[in-house]
Amino acid sequence: MPTVRDAAFAVFEHFGVDRLFGNPGSTELPMLKGLPFPYVMGLNEAVVVGMADGFARSARKPALVNLHSAAGTGHSLGNLFTAWKNNAPVVVTAGQQARSILPFDPFLYAERPTEFPRPYVKYSVEPARAEDVPQALIRAFVTALTPPMGPVFISIPVDDWDRECEMSALPELTLDAVPSATGIERISAIIDGCEKPALVLGTGVANSQGWTHAIRLAERCGASVWTAPYNARETFPEDHPQFAGFLPAWRDQIRVLLDPFDAILVVGAPVFTYHVEGQGPHWPEHAKLMALSDDPQHLAAMPGGGGVLGDVGDGLAQLAERVNARKFTGKQHQLKKPAREMTAAYVLSRVAKLRPEEAIIVEEAPTARGPEHDVLPITREGGFYSCASGGLGYSLPGSIGVALGQEDKVLAVLGDGAAMYTIQGLFAAKEEAANVSFLIMNNRAYAALTGFSGEFGMNHVPGCDLTGLDFVKIAEGHGVPAKRVETVEELDSALKWSFDASGPTLLDIRIS
Repeated sequence: MPTVRDAAFAVFEHFGVDRLFGNPGSTELPMLKGLPFPYVMGLNEAVVVGMADGFARSARKPALVNLHSAAGTGHSLGNLFTAWKNNAPVVVTAGQQARSILPFDPFLYAERPTEFPRPYVKYSVEPARAEDVPQALIRAFVTALTPPMGPVFISIPVDDWDRECEMSALPELTLDAVPSATGIERISAIIDGCEKPALVLGTGVANSQGWTHAIRLAERCGASVWTAPYNARETFPEDHPQFAGFLPAWRDQIRVLLDPFDAILVVGAPVFTYHVEGQGPHWPEHAKLMALSDDPQHLAAMPGGGGVLGDVGDGLAQLAERVNARKFTGKQHQLKKPAREMTAAYVLSRVAKLRPEEAIIVEEAPTARGPEHDVLPITREGGFYSCASGGLGYSLPGSIGVALGQEDKVLAVLGDGAAMYTIQGLFAAKEEAANVSFLIMNNRAYAALTGFSGEFGMNHVPGCDLTGLDFVKIAEGHGVPAKRVETVEELDSALKWSFDASGPTLLDIRIS
């Protein structure tokens, strides 16, 4: 009979796993015996899960992660939460102590392993018997890949791997659910019956490969296209004549921006994501609103309107064939030309000018998000990744995972504060020869907090001064070549140096 390890490796192969992301610990060692694919090591579990998330989303297949019991899983939880919000199909196995000593509170064990990562995993289990591990893994992969996708967690005692078991049957499943024809007809009737439609596109468009279908629908029905608040992926070419701009996470501002429209279709996003509380209607009262999403929670939480559940890409394709043709009469989002000085806007405008044609942006620089919208348009499918959770520490390792999941150059636009959460990821970037340009927008502060403090009537926020960080020394200590950029005269040549490199590089860009 096969061992649990043999059966697990067969499950991994069946679901297309070709590497293991991890940080090794004692209770995981038996899993690593005879590992049939490469091991991608991170110096911290948050780095490991961030890399796996980026890889899963860019490679469009599940990523396998191995963590230690309570302590290692605990280190990962911030980015496990982000994987949940990112809808990343990350399958996490965690080492547990041997079953025979669990009643004695052994060293380095998890007392309640299945509860620890909840509620931010879709499925969490410690199999009752060693023989049940392979079936638990199969269920975990299927659950992770079922829309809306997300992370899952399996705790596996250290002595299970060498036990004999029966090999479970490996399923062949189609997991996308097509939206109902009745629901699509309802949306089509509202679009056809309006005078000025708007599309609000969310991360679900990218998750379902709906980019081309969204373009066809917008061009067919003459809709203005907005990006939903805090999108974590690209949804529509931002240089397209029908691209209207980015909705903020403020209720009153959303109403103002959507006021010209009498029909609104929200696709692959909540209605809506807010950052502060607000009052009044959630959209203009004169407009009809419908939503299309593969996430039932998006529909359950809607404050009115109508909704259709199902695969977003398929729904967009159906609508593009069904709606009536209409000319576009709206306004296009206008890019800005910033002054030639060391601001985030000017730096990002030069990134836009000099970036390789197919470069991918991975962003985690809260104070630069607004300037990014003004000067750095995302124009290709698969061209943008960010952190849907708002928690810092994702995008540095996430950019490494994105680089490992596809072949194009990755530009990681990071704030100095955000970068420090998982700066150990630079070591993995060097070890994996990840083709990433790390662009640190160094304003020497947690500037997003000081800027946001006005919402609460504050003029001072303690603990936000980051003066003294030297990212060149940090990068070089991890084996990554780096340069410091302090003037506009140095900027272009430094960017070209980084973009032309075939492996990881870092620029410490001192902005005002």
